[in-house]
Formats: sequence, C-alpha cells, structure tokens
Amino acid sequence: MLRALAVDDEQPSLEELLYLLNADPRVSSAEGASDATEALRRINRALESGPDGPEAIDVVFLDIHMPGLDGLDLARLLTGFAQPPLVVFVTAHEGFAVQAFDLKAVDYVLKPVRRERLAEAVRRAAQLRDTAPLIPVHEPDPDHISVELGGVTRFVAVEDITHAEAHGDYARLHTAQGNHLVRIPLSTLEERWRSRGFVRIHRRHLVALRHIGELRLDAGTVSVLVDSVELQVSRRHARELRDLLLRRTTS
Repeated sequence: MLRALAVDDEQPSLEELLYLLNADPRVSSAEGASDATEALRRINRALESGPDGPEAIDVVFLDIHMPGLDGLDLARLLTGFAQPPLVVFVTAHEGFAVQAFDLKAVDYVLKPVRRERLAEAVRRAAQLRDTAPLIPVHEPDPDHISVELGGVTRFVAVEDITHAEAHGDYARLHTAQGNHLVRIPLSTLEERWRSRGFVRIHRRHLVALRHIGELRLDAGTVSVLVDSVELQVSRRHARELRDLLLRRTTS
C-alpha cells in the first residue's frame, strides 16, 4: 500500500487528484500540499519519521508549474536526499518530459488526468517501491553530521562547527571552510549538542563556546565574536552565557 502526497497549487486539480488516488486500492493514504514549500516541509517530516514511521511518504504526485519553487525545482532537491520518495509528475505541459525523466521520475501524467492513466502511474510506483533494495540504517555518528551537497553526502566534524543559524525547519551550519544547510531544526541541534559545549544565545543562533573569541557589552546590548563574526545575544540568554564563559575560563 502506497502513502502518497499530491502537490498542486490549483485547488480543483488537487482535489481531483486526491479523489482519484484515494479511490485506488493500492493507495493507503493520500494528502495534499498547495505548493512546493509546503510539500518540502511535509517530506522532511516523512524522512525524520523513517520509512516505516507514521509520517512516511512513498510517492509524490507533483505538478510542474507552481509559484515560487516549481515541481522541477522540488524534484531536483529530492535527488539530494539519501532516501527520497518516488516522484510522478502530473502536468498540463508536454514539454518537460525529458527533464522529468532525467530527474528519475517514475511517470509523467498529462492533465486532464484520466483514471486509467493515473492507475498505471500508481502501479509503476508500487512496483518500484516493492522492488527497491533495502538500505541499511546506521546509528548516527555523534562526532559528525551528514550534509548533502550536489547529491553527495559529506560528513562534517561537530568540533569544526562554530555556530548554527535557524532557517525555519532547517539550520545553517558555519565552519571555517564554509557553511551547510541541513534539514534539522535548531532546537534539535541544541538538545543534541548541549553536552558538546554548544549554547543557545538567541532564537536564531546556537554557538560553540570554544569558538567564542570575545564577549562585547555596548550600551546595554550583548554580542559575541565567533571567528570574526559578531552575533547578537538576546537578553534572556545573556546571563547564562556569561556564567558559562566565566566557568570555562576559571576551570
């Protein structure tokens, strides 16, 4: 049984697609998203849930022309994921088929969607899902964090990270060599790395204490210098930060 996500910015098209998917006996659940950004958030939750988790998604039925990120943009992002869902394009435009299959799409369904044609796309997705090789799941390495760049997974040492910056459901990790965007909320990193000397200094920033070079006080505001980058410290975090830095220098 497939768990499906349908993505289309036109509500009537989305409702029709969901109706057809829910009527297919090979689909156990189908939910909708009205744009690629909403879909990406939903897919992130699915990946965090794991392939057998309650939030899992097996296949995305994806429109191409949408405001902001279009369907091809979203599909390109998914190719960088370690275990992305399958993609079926559902579109009124014939001219993007070559690009779609370059992105490893399962199928390319033209609107208006016919029940029989969509059923064939569902059959292909179900067959691919059932025959996909199992990927072993490894325990996370506490000393490194995996980042994806151009479809390649790399491992960044946690001790090299100077600070992390919140970007919605993502976090941008800063190192002396560059920065990396990861699909992990800053609150999760804060909990995971608290014992490794990271401290929250602002709702947007998590900082490694060992990389703080200066604590600055100016007209009632507090900031820190982290490898030549000045970061604001919020009032609610200022006292805790000063205490931590004091204990660190006297220990």
